Amino acid sequence: MTDGPDTEDRTRLGAAMDLRFEETVAEFVEYLTERGLNHVELKREYLHAHPAAPSPRELATLRREHSVSFTLHAPFRDWNIGSFNDASRRAAVEQVKQTLDDAAAANAGAVVVHGGSVPRRYPERVHEKARANAVQSVRECAEHAARVGVPLCLENQPHSETKRRYTTSPINLATMLETIDADPEWLRLTLDVGHAKVNGHDWRAFVDRFDNRIDVIHLHDNDGESDDHEPLPDYDRVLDETDASYYVFEMKRIPDIEECLVPV
Repeated sequence: MTDGPDTEDRTRLGAAMDLRFEETVAEFVEYLTERGLNHVELKREYLHAHPAAPSPRELATLRREHSVSFTLHAPFRDWNIGSFNDASRRAAVEQVKQTLDDAAAANAGAVVVHGGSVPRRYPERVHEKARANAVQSVRECAEHAARVGVPLCLENQPHSETKRRYTTSPINLATMLETIDADPEWLRLTLDVGHAKVNGHDWRAFVDRFDNRIDVIHLHDNDGESDDHEPLPDYDRVLDETDASYYVFEMKRIPDIEECLVPV
């Protein structure tokens, strides 16, 4: 069990490494710390694809040397923990469990996870199985999170015209949590303020309902129509009204991180 990434300062502000970024993790850490930031979220897809991706042990060293914290984001591009294909579901769960293991080894603070999906065009019986599989998967992963001592943070997802997702609103996220019925100490939440906006919800609606369960907050903006991950310069209002441990600018381009830091 990890002793936790931060003992003196639990509120950390940083940015996520996108699959598109060419920089190494060490270079990205240096970029962020030069700008006064102290947290990095690592997408599993980045770690899979970058030729210089660090091991968990190397992440732990970076953490100590640069006084930064880490969270990891479980795979979501090629994996679906709510797959109605049982073999695919089990493989996806193993990917999340491995991410939790690596997070524990790196002394990271949390693992972010998506709650699964199913194509809308499929019949209702397929929808029912897919949702049941998603519930089972998150429950299994939350139990593993408790074993390794790293919180699993279920994220509110953006609405999709082609896929049914289970965490797009405060109501269906609450229903999902009730159905999973996992230990709230280890099944926590990631609030994505951009996803809330594009779904037509004020992010405060999630805070009002889940405040004490939110550990990670993703910071980005959009026009209310498309999940564009645009800069969010007025992020201070989110920090002022929430009490999460980790705040993460989730940008598609590294220069957009600096745009977030320009005073409004």
